[in-house]
Amino acid sequence: MGGKKLEIKQKVKIKNRKASHEYIFIEKFVAGISLKGTEIKSIRMQKVSLQDAFCLFVGQEMIIRAMHIAPYEMGGSYNNHEAKADRKLLLTKKELGKLDRKIKENGFTVVPTQLFINDRGLAKVEIALAKGKKLYDKRNDLKEKDQKREISKMKY
Repeated sequence: MGGKKLEIKQKVKIKNRKASHEYIFIEKFVAGISLKGTEIKSIRMQKVSLQDAFCLFVGQEMIIRAMHIAPYEMGGSYNNHEAKADRKLLLTKKELGKLDRKIKENGFTVVPTQLFINDRGLAKVEIALAKGKKLYDKRNDLKEKDQKREISKMKY
């Protein structure tokens, strides 16, 4: 056991900034994640990326795909997890049914917006039922951000 000590954070909040630029959020849900092995330790060290992650149904279950959780450095070789494995989302049957019906409608998708550790120490992911933005919507959002930035500069 070496003298190397890894820093584990208690407050973890990883956001998917790209999602708010690409999608209009209709409704948000909080879901648990089924994790294996050393994944929770990597999450607590904030070694997670939601950049390319998306959610889909496999049978009656919803999974999150392409969420990158870096292998835990102190986990050894055989204990460690696969970085981009599919992970099951833990939602109620009512929520799953509602999401399934909406996804079957044209243009809706489910994207993860943020990953956090709740006060009980469990990893949770906030997912959003979303609809893709058109190019002109993205331009309008950027224009509004620029205007707000200019106004805030004027105040000081």
